[in-house]
Amino acid sequence: MAHTFLLEIGLEEMPAHVVTPAIKQLVKRTADYLKKQRVDYTDIKPFSTPRRLALLITGLADKQEDVSESVKGPAKKIAQDADGNWTKAAIGFTRGQGLTPDDITFKEIKGTEYVYVDKFIAGEDVATILAGLKDVITAMTFPTMMKWSTHHFQYIRPIRRLVALLDSDVIPFSILNVTTGRTTRGHRFLGKEIEIATAADYEEDLTHEFVIADADKRKALIKQQIDKLASDNAWTINVDAGLLEEVNNLVEWPTAFAGKFDEKYLTIPEEVLITSMRDHQRFFYVRDAEGKLLPNFVSVRNGNDHDIQNVAAGNEKVLTARLEDAMFFYTEDQKKTIADYVDRLKSVSFHDKISTMAEKMNRVTAIVGVLAKHLGLNDAQTKAALRASEIYKFDLVTGMVGEFAELQGVMGEKYALLQGEDPAVAQAVREHYEPISADGALPTSVPGAVLALADKFDSILTFFAAGMIPSGSNDPYALRRQATGIVRIATDQKWSLPIDQLAQDFIAAETQANVAPDLDQASQIEAVIGFVKDRIRKILHSAKQRHDIIDAVTTGSSSDVLQIFTAADILASHADDANFKDVIESLTRVIRLAQKAPAELANATVNADLFENDSEGALDKGVAEVATAAGKSLADLYAALADIQPAIAAYFEATMVMDKNDDVRNNRLTELSRLATLALQLGDLDQLIVK
Repeated sequence: MAHTFLLEIGLEEMPAHVVTPAIKQLVKRTADYLKKQRVDYTDIKPFSTPRRLALLITGLADKQEDVSESVKGPAKKIAQDADGNWTKAAIGFTRGQGLTPDDITFKEIKGTEYVYVDKFIAGEDVATILAGLKDVITAMTFPTMMKWSTHHFQYIRPIRRLVALLDSDVIPFSILNVTTGRTTRGHRFLGKEIEIATAADYEEDLTHEFVIADADKRKALIKQQIDKLASDNAWTINVDAGLLEEVNNLVEWPTAFAGKFDEKYLTIPEEVLITSMRDHQRFFYVRDAEGKLLPNFVSVRNGNDHDIQNVAAGNEKVLTARLEDAMFFYTEDQKKTIADYVDRLKSVSFHDKISTMAEKMNRVTAIVGVLAKHLGLNDAQTKAALRASEIYKFDLVTGMVGEFAELQGVMGEKYALLQGEDPAVAQAVREHYEPISADGALPTSVPGAVLALADKFDSILTFFAAGMIPSGSNDPYALRRQATGIVRIATDQKWSLPIDQLAQDFIAAETQANVAPDLDQASQIEAVIGFVKDRIRKILHSAKQRHDIIDAVTTGSSSDVLQIFTAADILASHADDANFKDVIESLTRVIRLAQKAPAELANATVNADLFENDSEGALDKGVAEVATAAGKSLADLYAALADIQPAIAAYFEATMVMDKNDDVRNNRLTELSRLATLALQLGDLDQLIVK
């Protein structure tokens, strides 16, 4: 007979951002537990609200599956002594299986007899197994945990009730002083405490008590209500998915309503208005058909529509107070110049072990100069990037950003434009923060991209030099995100960024400009290269690139971000070529032999007079062609390397590289070193798996 089981964990209100991950975790842990316990079921349906996490498991089997297995023990010669008596090894083995030596049989495997016992484990009743869900519940983890009362147990919020019903029967277990039963609570204000007769009644019973327990149904209802308000008022409302998810996890019985604010606040930049409504009050903002922001908003009440106008008025009052603050800051901020704000940054710490924010901007200006030259920016782009680097953090000390920290950069752009800065400069000020997440938007302007790179390079170099290197999951200064930003910007703009050389140039420029921090940045360049390569590796894994190709390009000698990605693409595009195996095997043989070259040959030249066969001359000509191709592109380099593969094979067939004559041997190693250096631009090819 198939059963239905209900599990509900009743809690005090959870933070909205925890609800969805928590219910997903509970589903997975429960599914894993049932699988481990050999209990079949048809489906697990999740329910979640701010005050409950619940599961309805349908098609549940009566009991565990029975287990019949043949268990292998020690060899017969160990299990029995010379007189045929059972040894301690045999007795201990059978006891461990819950059996006796009388249950032993022997089976021969490759000429040796071993002890075996046939073991049968009858499946336990499902009610007994379900009681073990107590451990599933207590094993759950959350971003933040709390204790309550005198208990040492920690959870996301205090557990106030537990419901565990197998059809109509309570499955007994306790967590702390809370014991399972059939009693749950409806809506905090509209509902009451109720008893669930059978597990299948759960969702319907809660609906009668003003709780929509199915999160998907609740979300769809909110969206429907918002769409109706938009339609009734000829509004356009962008229902942001993240905000909808958050609002959905704040309510149990949603009722959407509209509110308004004074039109005078529309003179404030709309980013401020949207931030106030969306991020601070969790309101949906409203536009007209032409996309103009309107002095209206839509919010969602956790309750019915009783006295909804009073609720709207209360929300309007709260929003107005926030907008009044914003209006004040917006007006006051414009009374000072950008130069005033930049001067104030001299007393603002970037980090107490590194420098002030003003000193950071000075370093970034030096780095921007290096990047502008390296990337070949035109005069206008260079001028904009340099000017932006001189002021780009000024908005941090404005009143608006002090109140609305989310608007850093955004207000910098607004204020820069108001004070007559070049639009390219203002745009760069805003874009230097991008990307603000692993997959966030990237700078679209060249000055903005250069400033973003400079700011991120400075942060990583200085934090590493100050000994604050991310380890494990610990990354308080978001350096991994900044390294990912460097990688994404470089590939998006198709900019060559050889980190080893650039980092040295950055430090030299800071020193020349007398703005270098009192830190040994040079000692951390290799560590920074490895750190950035780790981000490259992660991005390539996410792009489903072959593991061996990732290892090859990231362990190679190149520290050029774009070159590493390009090499990965080239190797992947040729991996199915008929000659790929021969090309890679030939090149890896070259690289391995080149490693035997003495250090003094590093700058040696090949002497054709020492060639002893035609294959040496043919390879020398081929290496020259490869060098020419390498100056064009990596694609041309690979094509040239593939073209000379027959010449490499012929060379090894006809030539003993490690000749007894020192001059001949060194000449051949010099040739192979030249070729290996070119091949290594594609990565450590020895990492590639070829079949």
